[in-house]
Amino acid sequence: MTVRKAWLVLAGLLLLLPASSGAGPAQRVVVLCSPNPAWCDAIKEEFPKATGIGLDYVRLSSGEGLARLRAERRNPSFDVWFGGTGDPHMVAFEEGLTEAYRPRSWNDLRPELREAVAGKYIPLYAGILGWALNERVLRERNAPVPRTWKDLADPRYRGLVAYPNPNTSGTGYTMLATLVQLYGEREAFDLLKQIHRNVAEYTRSGAAPGQLTGRGEVAVGITFIHDAVDQVLKGFPISYGAPRDGTGYEIGGLSLVKGGPNRAAAITFIEWALTPEAQRLGPEKGQSYQIPSNSKTPIPPVAPRFEAFRVIKYDFVKYGSAAVRDRLVKRWTDEVFPLPK
Repeated sequence: MTVRKAWLVLAGLLLLLPASSGAGPAQRVVVLCSPNPAWCDAIKEEFPKATGIGLDYVRLSSGEGLARLRAERRNPSFDVWFGGTGDPHMVAFEEGLTEAYRPRSWNDLRPELREAVAGKYIPLYAGILGWALNERVLRERNAPVPRTWKDLADPRYRGLVAYPNPNTSGTGYTMLATLVQLYGEREAFDLLKQIHRNVAEYTRSGAAPGQLTGRGEVAVGITFIHDAVDQVLKGFPISYGAPRDGTGYEIGGLSLVKGGPNRAAAITFIEWALTPEAQRLGPEKGQSYQIPSNSKTPIPPVAPRFEAFRVIKYDFVKYGSAAVRDRLVKRWTDEVFPLPK
């Protein structure tokens, strides 16, 4: 074969490569993903199908996500923050780690959620704080089903409670801020110190206490109720509820990371994530049963409803400020966590 023919053959092969190589999408978005890992997997699978843009994610709980964004302030690796409790999203906005973005579907989002977050992030869903209960373990330990937060201070629950660490978990911080709003800071910390004696494990994530309860390792797992619902649907022998003296809730966040490497792809992702089609992925593939933010998205039949529980008027702006959040978490870390049990 002559040199000329060889080059012609090579050129023809190169022209065929794009069609036969199976290469993925050229554009990509990098997501800091804080909900149930199954939901993160679902968006990774479905977003490229809908848009032709690839998606990579790192799964971090809300507190860990905020710490990562703070550490990467000068050189962000993420483009968008998907899910997780709203308080860290508020802090991220206040500190300039994320930026305001008004999606096309803004007016379709539930107005009570939009008003509560004061434009500092985009509401993605709402979920109610409560607990998972293993009544078999309670009976074995001769402990009653708890009715209020103060019940958890009873010595009969010694070693029977799991609670997410507020340093890493947005769920844990939501409980901390809820008790402060219910009782005032002094009484709330006195109560947390009493509950501490009964805690078998402080978990890194908010869903983990429900998992421990389902396995019978504890009797009371403080968690968002939708995470307890997930355990029930998986067949674990637990029930769920919320304290009768009042409980808080989350407005899960969706935020555009400031200075992220793929801003255009991030905006495409945000617009897609708020559509009913994308929000259905939570319950259908993501094992997540919150109330979706888009009023056009059907609420999952098993999603806990606000009217079924005594939910406080949670002050997202105050308890999502960096000064308040960091101070409360530090106080818990200094005064509660080190106490002997």
